[in-house]
Amino acid sequence: MPKSSPLAVLWSKFPLKTGHRLLNLLLLFLPAAIALDLLHSPPLAIFIASALAIAPLASVLGESTGTLATHCGPSIGGILSATMGNATEMIIAFFALRAGHINVVKASLSGSIIGNLLLVLGLSLVVGGSRHTVQRFSRTTSSMNSTTLMIAVAALVMPAVFNLTVFGTLQHRDISLEHLSLWTSGVLILLYLLNMLFVLRTHKSVFQQVQHQEEAENDAPQASRGQAIFSLALATVLIAVMSEVLVDQIAPVTKALGMTELFVGVIVVALVGNAAENSTAIMMARRNKMELSMAIATGASTQIALFVAPVLVFLSFAIGHPMTLVFNGFEIAAIVLSVLIVEMISSDGETNWFEGAQLLAVYAIVAVAFYFVPE
Repeated sequence: MPKSSPLAVLWSKFPLKTGHRLLNLLLLFLPAAIALDLLHSPPLAIFIASALAIAPLASVLGESTGTLATHCGPSIGGILSATMGNATEMIIAFFALRAGHINVVKASLSGSIIGNLLLVLGLSLVVGGSRHTVQRFSRTTSSMNSTTLMIAVAALVMPAVFNLTVFGTLQHRDISLEHLSLWTSGVLILLYLLNMLFVLRTHKSVFQQVQHQEEAENDAPQASRGQAIFSLALATVLIAVMSEVLVDQIAPVTKALGMTELFVGVIVVALVGNAAENSTAIMMARRNKMELSMAIATGASTQIALFVAPVLVFLSFAIGHPMTLVFNGFEIAAIVLSVLIVEMISSDGETNWFEGAQLLAVYAIVAVAFYFVPE
């Protein structure tokens, strides 16, 4: 591989952790996806290659953000990490919105919440529980995260309740529903900012254990500020390129495989955007750092609901493809059940591998059900 190539820069200029180096072997799919797209290969081949290429790029983006955050200090670093935590999902969603795949965007949002709570946390509990009989974490932190997430979910559900109550259907759409979605999005973003103030400033000591674990993970040799900025910029550009390629294949792939846009968004696109976070949460659980693993899984879902979804609503109106916060009934039921089940499992402040297996079982049932939901 030439030393001047983007792949070499991403691989050598930024010292990724060992677990992520295995993930970064998938960087080989980056030139493969570009070549397949230029050669007008079958859409499914291009879709798979671009999806596999995005996963390691998301890992590089996350590591670059983390390193840059350590250079910026705790306050600015915390804001930077919180803002860029779901950058991959935002980029994919932007291109999907621009292409008019509004249902895919909504499905990817609900799929990210469900996947983080059931799949990521479930795998973390199974992997961690296989090495440690019982893993403990702060019930106070877990309870606050669960409460915040439930409030966010309630806000996401209200537009659908409004539609059902006033118009008797989820399919109805008018100007009042668009205004409701915009106002709800504004309130959610405000709540997200207050949550950041609470965690990073006024009650920082409550989350000190998680912060110390995050700092310990960043004690390994790191890149300079300039290298981190360069890696962050390069990874963002390449994710944008791959996202556009991925989104262009959604229509032909769903048609060829007989899948619905709902299933592709909830399961496939959501998994692609969350691959890096998934691996990090699982590695932390394996090292018996369940506090951090829980924070990653539940925090990612909270960020999707409080920040990513509202921002995408405003962005959709700005680019001329308005998206409301009306999710279909099945998505709403799956999100609410996921939050409730995780709350039940985490309420005692300790976990084991069987609870992880239970979460994975629920995710499998939900995934199969989404597959059979008609268009």
